[in-house]
Amino acid sequence: MPLSDEEARMLQQLEQSLAAEDPEFASTLRGSKLLAHNRRVAVLAGLGFLVGLGVMFAGAVLAYTWLGIIGFVGMLAAGYVFALAWKSGIGGADQAETSSGRSPGPAKAKQAKSGGSFVNRMEERWQRRQDGDDR
Repeated sequence: MPLSDEEARMLQQLEQSLAAEDPEFASTLRGSKLLAHNRRVAVLAGLGFLVGLGVMFAGAVLAYTWLGIIGFVGMLAAGYVFALAWKSGIGGADQAETSSGRSPGPAKAKQAKSGGSFVNRMEERWQRRQDGDDR
């Protein structure tokens, strides 16, 4: 049952007042809705991938090439949708920490720990070998 115009207006006013009083809490609530949506999309994309795989195998077993192609295209589409959902964020604790600013995330932490790119590390090793500091 949809909301009436008056109820929708009141709900919008409540949301605005919440955002004005506690912006961090409001952004957390908005983020959790987005996270739940992305997870739902990822699960449906995974199921679509499995259905496409089954259709592709059915096309191969029944010797219907067109059915196999449809299954393969379905698998590709489901994989693309899953990748979009993954990129938008379907993680749990890691995602929450990066949005709150407490943790830099696994990719940035790994890059900071490793000390730069692969080429820079190789150049540093080469310099150490040239200087006689063999490790």
